Amino acid sequence: MPTTTPTFFENAEKTVDPALCAQSLRNTKRAVYWLDSPLRPAPLPPLRGETSTDLLVVGGGYTGLWTALQAKERDPERDVVLLEAGWIASEASGRNGGFCEASLVHGESNGEQHLPKENARLTELGLENLAELVETIKRYDIDCDLLEEGTLAVATERHQDAWLREEGTEENKEYFDTEHLDSMIKSEAFISGLWSKEDTVLVNPAKLAWGLFAACLKLGVRIFEQSKATSLTEANGKMVVETPEGKVFAAKVALATNVFPSLLKRHALMTVPVYDYVLVTEPLSEEQRAAIGWATPHGLTDLNNRFHYSRPIIDENGGWRILYGGYDAVYHFGGKVNPDHYNREGTYTKLAAHFFATFPQLEGLAFSHAWGGAIDTCSRFFSFFDLAYDGKVAYCAGFTGLGVGASRFGGRVMLDLLSGTKNEITELEMVRKKPLPFPPEPAAWIGVQLMTAALARADRREGERGLFLKTMDAVGMGFDS
Repeated sequence: MPTTTPTFFENAEKTVDPALCAQSLRNTKRAVYWLDSPLRPAPLPPLRGETSTDLLVVGGGYTGLWTALQAKERDPERDVVLLEAGWIASEASGRNGGFCEASLVHGESNGEQHLPKENARLTELGLENLAELVETIKRYDIDCDLLEEGTLAVATERHQDAWLREEGTEENKEYFDTEHLDSMIKSEAFISGLWSKEDTVLVNPAKLAWGLFAACLKLGVRIFEQSKATSLTEANGKMVVETPEGKVFAAKVALATNVFPSLLKRHALMTVPVYDYVLVTEPLSEEQRAAIGWATPHGLTDLNNRFHYSRPIIDENGGWRILYGGYDAVYHFGGKVNPDHYNREGTYTKLAAHFFATFPQLEGLAFSHAWGGAIDTCSRFFSFFDLAYDGKVAYCAGFTGLGVGASRFGGRVMLDLLSGTKNEITELEMVRKKPLPFPPEPAAWIGVQLMTAALARADRREGERGLFLKTMDAVGMGFDS
């Protein structure tokens, strides 16, 4: 039986000097690094009055932008209107770490658990989607700081090395033992690593959203910001969506509101917001760069259930920064999106401790930005789909943190569903099958706390899943990325 021992990161919280963490965060902006930019587009005016359209897209994040763009690419004559409640990229699409992964199902293990019959095909479709996404970025000349060097997964606990060795035999993946890992990155925290070269790209997430925004406008999509959709009804064969100052009559509607409440009440318990947090450093000096290596601009992640993600950022002045986030995934009682939760000082301090334990050679480096955001989490941890009003309304949500790439596929699926097309995509079990809803409060809060504790316990027990996690696996609410 595996012994129960604190993880590397749990030990870091006890051994790293709190004064070092406090100093590193002393002058940190509580603001999103990506959005703190002069490149942010000027806001568009809200919808005022009435308008009609062939397709209405509700939501101006990645899912909505990809849906609108693909709709115009399929049929340039189709009139498309997009409503955004706030500003393009102001929520999840501009707040994430910029990892754009091929997986449509939050990792091969999670896909195997939920959709074993089609998991292999979904892996192929995910890789195709990522290739098409990159091609679109290049075709529209979207300047989103695209990096195509993949991701290095690292073992921080001894038992994780076996997992990496096993995967290291696969095509386009390269295993590094402790002796050779320094050629990729220098940290005594890392036991071994696996460089996966073709299933992830890195982007500046806000610049990607703004680039899609510009491409949509160029193709004729009519976009209205500060136009929150407040109701969805049907009248005289048309769908009617109201905003505070306007109304849209649409033949078809694609709902892309993700973590925010759906206009279809039946989705109320299908997603919950979980909050994730990120730090970005000041630019590293040449000496600090040399001290950590990381010459290839790849992403970095560890293998714990409570995992971190990290990546380089080349800023507008050519400075080399590090983004470091993850670990805590926080659910608040009531399950509402609340900007008051977008900062969490305890998590910032915890992340700083983990960072300096990982890279003690960077002691004295400060963080320039810290922020958080809400992730739309569903019980199977990847997107689900729905149709309503006799096929006039499609819905997609539940990406659970992997929406940068999968949202493009989600838009494709919604367009196929709205067209009434029966093809391989619309017949996928992934598309037809719904996840289990979350229970109402207080059961939802209790369940999330139990899941979080069980995942942490598994990390301390060499990855062994206890009774609670095995039960969740059996009922279709388990998570294994």
